[in-house]
Amino acid sequence: MRILVVGSGGVGAAFAPIAARRDFYERVVFADRHEDRGRSVVERYDKGTGRYSAATVDASDPTAITELCRAEGITHVLNAVDPRFVMPIFTGAFEAGVTYLDMALSLSEPHPEEPYGEPGIK
Repeated sequence: MRILVVGSGGVGAAFAPIAARRDFYERVVFADRHEDRGRSVVERYDKGTGRYSAATVDASDPTAITELCRAEGITHVLNAVDPRFVMPIFTGAFEAGVTYLDMALSLSEPHPEEPYGEPGIK
């Protein structure tokens, strides 16, 4: 698995020690609008494995998410930012053809008949 974590603050950084204990995470890219946040996570948790890297990304820009996914060979996007960014991050992941995961458990687009039980886009 090659994970793009969007948001490298407290929520995104909480994923780092979990991923460090599991070998099936081949690569984890910690992206934030402030690259120093991602670098801080990498410096603290990578421990010389080379599995972690940092990147700069604008969570409000779906094209930037798509491009970063493609450049890094990402298989899964993990949203670790404010819920107002759900749709641009989801759209970027969808366009890149990768799996979207959300630490806030947000649905993508409301389903027209069952907005609280079904995602609008599958």
